[in-house]
Amino acid sequence: MDSDPVGTVTPWPHNPRTIPLQTGFARHELTRILDLYGRMVAAGKWRDYAMDFQRDVATFSAFRRTAERPEYRIEKRPALRSRQGMWALVSEGGAILKRGDELSNVLAPVERKLMKLVGG
Repeated sequence: MDSDPVGTVTPWPHNPRTIPLQTGFARHELTRILDLYGRMVAAGKWRDYAMDFQRDVATFSAFRRTAERPEYRIEKRPALRSRQGMWALVSEGGAILKRGDELSNVLAPVERKLMKLVGG
């Protein structure tokens, strides 16, 4: 007798942990980021953006010009939530400018820069 009957259904993929998950932004997070982006566009500082969603990180990149490297990257890494904080503000050179649990705290350096642009 055959131990594997013909009528057996094997789910695909066999191991559910092999399905790649995607990290993304919640609606309120994306609203907050796009609000800042819109104000920076109105101030003439940014002209383009890109979003990248991978398994372990979601990234929002803001560009002065399309052909350049991003001036800032806002990264969300849920795996770092209990350690350094899941949010990071990364500079054009790749240095981490700010890291934390709250998006508003991480965006504060860019907000201050915007206030300087608009105010003076």
